[in-house]
Amino acid sequence: MFRADIIEKCKQNDRKAQLKLYNQYCNGMLIVAKRFVKDTMEAEDVVQEAFIKAFAKLEQYKAEVTFGAWLKRIVINKSIDVLKTKKERLMDIEDVQLKIVDTAEDDWSVEENVTIDDVKFAIEQLPEKYKYVVMLYLIEGYDHQEISEILNISEVASRTQLSRGKQKLKALLKLEKNGTES
Repeated sequence: MFRADIIEKCKQNDRKAQLKLYNQYCNGMLIVAKRFVKDTMEAEDVVQEAFIKAFAKLEQYKAEVTFGAWLKRIVINKSIDVLKTKKERLMDIEDVQLKIVDTAEDDWSVEENVTIDDVKFAIEQLPEKYKYVVMLYLIEGYDHQEISEILNISEVASRTQLSRGKQKLKALLKLEKNGTES
């Protein structure tokens, strides 16, 4: 069955098609949710709520992006909503590959002796307003327009918070390295 056929059947409240779509995406979406919320059960709740919202709003899905990308945005928004309401810190980013953008103005390079664990720890130390933008940009690979929509801030604010977050991250990494070498 084509994915478009599955989505059309889901729009008609076909429970088998909804289950098939759920089974196809639930594990991947759980991984995304767990990057943001600490607790596995809470991440599972986020995924459940995201699917409920996705099925309820399926008429709004216009296939301009893949269904998975559309659903991922819903999962991230739900995760951030949970974090905002509980004011919890973002979870440790276990086994996440940082997507470093390689352009002159977006220099994310760090000293050779800095490990991925150092970067993970430093991201955890960032103030929340910077941490969200840094995670969405580096880890999830969103651009400033997408980040502004997800966090309900302007693109300028996204760029500013990313720039300040990057400066704070580099300062934290430098402090951490100097602290461990003493």
